[in-house]
Amino acid sequence: MTRPEMPDGAGDQASIPAGTPPADPWKSFRGVMAATLILEAIVMLLAIPVVGAVGGGLTAESLSYLIGTAVLLILLAGLQRRSWAIWMNLGIQVVPLAGFAVYSGVGFIGVLFTGLWALIAYLRAEVRRTQEHSQERSQEHGHE
Repeated sequence: MTRPEMPDGAGDQASIPAGTPPADPWKSFRGVMAATLILEAIVMLLAIPVVGAVGGGLTAESLSYLIGTAVLLILLAGLQRRSWAIWMNLGIQVVPLAGFAVYSGVGFIGVLFTGLWALIAYLRAEVRRTQEHSQERSQEHGHE
């Protein structure tokens, strides 16, 4: 049995129950930030065998650094609801950048993720700017 065709968007509002609060537009953004931190932690853990095979061997310090950084990133993923989380995420990139002391490949991971966090911060600022601009325009039209 096939469903009858509906015009574009005709069924969208019907599926939302009345009285449902509007969706939080920043919820998915926080999810992206948390997922990025988890991905970064996984990449740091995947660097362990690379450092062991290519980077001059694992020492207690290098292993502690890699595992400790991964644990820190995972813990920070749970703090993404905080208003300062984006800046903490960007600032904590000093730790992966310090990976150059362990092996240049680990430092390169830090460079890549620092760039990614800078891009995420830029996109956040652009979305916020656009959102504020649209609110200003709707307020102007509301007073006419």
